[in-house]
Amino acid sequence: ELIINQKPWGIILFKRNVKNMDQLKELTSRIRFLMRDPCYPIMIDEEGGRVSRLSGIVDISNFPQKLFGKLFEKNKSLGINSYNEYLHFICQILKESGININTIPVLDILKNNTHKVIGDRSYSKNLNTINVLKKLCFTVLNKFKIGSVSKHIPGHGCSNIDTHKKLSVVNNSLDSLFKKDFKAFKNTESKFSMTAHIIYKKIDPKNCATHSKKMINLIRKKIGFTNIIMSDDLSMKALKFSISENTKKAFTAGCNLVLHCNGNLKE
Repeated sequence: ELIINQKPWGIILFKRNVKNMDQLKELTSRIRFLMRDPCYPIMIDEEGGRVSRLSGIVDISNFPQKLFGKLFEKNKSLGINSYNEYLHFICQILKESGININTIPVLDILKNNTHKVIGDRSYSKNLNTINVLKKLCFTVLNKFKIGSVSKHIPGHGCSNIDTHKKLSVVNNSLDSLFKKDFKAFKNTESKFSMTAHIIYKKIDPKNCATHSKKMINLIRKKIGFTNIIMSDDLSMKALKFSISENTKKAFTAGCNLVLHCNGNLKE
């Protein structure tokens, strides 16, 4: 009823929506039938490691992004070949199941104080490692015609807060942010980027990136991301307003899409 009447731009699926491959294929087919669009956007968070929504189909809990970063830093060809095989495996499952957007890669650069909510979801502390592996990620996803979503732009690695639970304020200098965190998001070939619910105090002391015209403008002009910007989940506790107000503020700031993930139909 929601899909037919409200016609959302796309749908994001979670572990609660995925029991097995047959059920998932039926679900994605049904959604596209209702929308009368064979290419209708159906998205999932399938990062590997701790963030895996396909555990009803395949167990990839031992394959976080950081594993491939470590492999690459020990042996470049081993790291690249392993990550390439892994991405092909995941993309084949996504393609068969009818999912055409995956919210990877996580481009947050690890710091000493990075909150564990990011942790092994990130490739590395090393910018070169991130740049090499993100390029491979874009290449393989493009090959399978699966949209990639770089996150959490302009960088969550500088935060020691879990934004699912609380708003984060980062005091890092502009020089530090541009040389590390923001730089990881330059030259991304993603069709999408997902915002961080973080206040970067030196740029906009009042609004988190999702709600900040200054930050979205920086993402466009300084970082150079020109494709679709979507918010992170609007039902996260970092955002203190109602869903309606959070939505309006995100669009006013310059987000092209907003993401709602808790499955609360009233909202």
